[in-house]
Amino acid sequence: MRAALAPWSVIARNLPDHRHNAIHTDAGARAAGFPRALVAGVTTYAYLCHPIIAAWGADWVAGGGAELRFAAPVFDGDRVDCTIADPDVVEARVDGAVRATVRALAVAPDVVWDAAGEPLPDLEVDLVGEFGGDYARRAGDDLDLATFGDIVHPVVWVSLANAVVHRHLVDGSWIHLRSRVAHRAAAPVGGRARVMSRVVDRFSRRSGERAVVAVDISVDAVPVATLEHEAIVRLS
Repeated sequence: MRAALAPWSVIARNLPDHRHNAIHTDAGARAAGFPRALVAGVTTYAYLCHPIIAAWGADWVAGGGAELRFAAPVFDGDRVDCTIADPDVVEARVDGAVRATVRALAVAPDVVWDAAGEPLPDLEVDLVGEFGGDYARRAGDDLDLATFGDIVHPVVWVSLANAVVHRHLVDGSWIHLRSRVAHRAAAPVGGRARVMSRVVDRFSRRSGERAVVAVDISVDAVPVATLEHEAIVRLS
C-alpha cells in the first residue's frame, strides 16, 4: 500500500532562471496588471511534488504521473500551503485560496494526441544548471532526491516543456496553464535530454492566445517523459 500524502508548506521563491519571462519580474508583472512578480508555475509544481515524492518515492519519479492545473498566480514571497484535498490530490493554497492543483497518478497515464500538428525544432539540453537535479532545492524544498539515487527531479520535464514554449511560441510575457505528465523512467543528473515537440492546438480566450503542445523527452536515448502542455502564449 502506498503511504498517505502529507501536507507541507514553503515560502515561494522566484528563481533567476525565469527572468527571461518578464512576468516573473516586478516590472513585467505590473505591466501585465499584477501587483508583483509571479512565481513560475513550474516552481509551484515543484512544491506540489514534495508531498508526492515524500510519500511515494522513486516509484512515482520513474513510473507515475500528474495532472497539473493552475487557478491563480503565486507571488514571490507568498507562503504556499500544500494541502491534501483527496488521497491523491495536492492543492497549493495561499491565504486559504487554491492557486494550483496536482492529481498524483501512481501509474503513468496515457498521453496521446493526433499525429497531426505543427512540428517544432528539437531541443537538446544537458541536465545541469537550470535543468539540473537540484531545481526544487534551489526553490526552497528541503526534500533530498539523493535518497533515491542521483536522479533528476521530475519538475525538470515540465521546465523543459516551458523552454519549448518560450523559445518557439511566445511574444512577450506568457503564462503556463496546465500540464498532463507521464513519467517513463528516472534520469541521471548530467545526462543529455532531447526534447521533441509539436503544437497540437491553438485557440483564443479572453485572456489571450493559447497553444497546446505535445512533448516527448528522452535522456541519453531513453524515453523519460511525455507531456501535454498548455500556455497562454500571447496575453490580451
